[in-house]
Amino acid sequence: MSVVTTYAPEVEERLRGEAGQIISRYPQARSALLPMLHLVQSEDGYVSARGIALCAELLGLTRAEVSAVATFYTQYKRHPNGQYTVGVCTNALCAVMGGDIIYDTVSAHLGIGHDETTEDGVITLEQVECNAACDYAPVVVVNWEFFDNQTPTSAVELVDELRAGRPVSPTRGAATVGTFKEISHVLAGFEDGRADEGVGAGPATLTGLHLARERGWTAPAIDQPQDGGAVEGGTVPNPYGSAERPPSTPDDTDPAGKRGPAGEGATAEEGKQ
Repeated sequence: MSVVTTYAPEVEERLRGEAGQIISRYPQARSALLPMLHLVQSEDGYVSARGIALCAELLGLTRAEVSAVATFYTQYKRHPNGQYTVGVCTNALCAVMGGDIIYDTVSAHLGIGHDETTEDGVITLEQVECNAACDYAPVVVVNWEFFDNQTPTSAVELVDELRAGRPVSPTRGAATVGTFKEISHVLAGFEDGRADEGVGAGPATLTGLHLARERGWTAPAIDQPQDGGAVEGGTVPNPYGSAERPPSTPDDTDPAGKRGPAGEGATAEEGKQ
């Protein structure tokens, strides 16, 4: 079987146009590499040789430099991926709650192991270190959409639905799960219009926040008020959560300044580091 080493003209024109949009978001072209690798995956279903060549050309990098990045991050696949990546978390809490049993059950049911794909090309199975959803353990993700509080039975039913071509609904997030190529295009930075679908943070995630507000609990005081003015005692209660706090220091507004050249927000000594 011959290997396709270049894109069809109409496909390459589209990819170059979208790559141009990605590159325009960054002050240095090479900073666009990560989303561009997702762009390649949205077309080929993995980071292909022709995709690497296109990224290298457009960003002024060598193919070796592009390959080094593509092989470092697990979201980039170096061989054809299934339509759906099913990731079973087997990290500490999920494992205690049954994650290992879920993975072993699904693996035996599908007849594949970690980073392997079913013969029909529908599912790639992964044993995931952490899905960052410990409050809903054990968790399974399908193309990075959450399926919470899973059991071996529910996980097998999930993969069977996917292989049958029936839509599945995540516990939180979008109403249905997009294909690997569709989600790769979103990760490349192109909206699919589904950002506001479904539930974002579920009740288990928000329990601590609700309890704190009911009981009047707040974060520890900070040394300066948010407006920079003086305050009696030198502290002011912090009314913000970590994700809500507005910028109040140079490090907030220019975190890279200390790492810049001497004379541009850094001391001479810092500039050497």
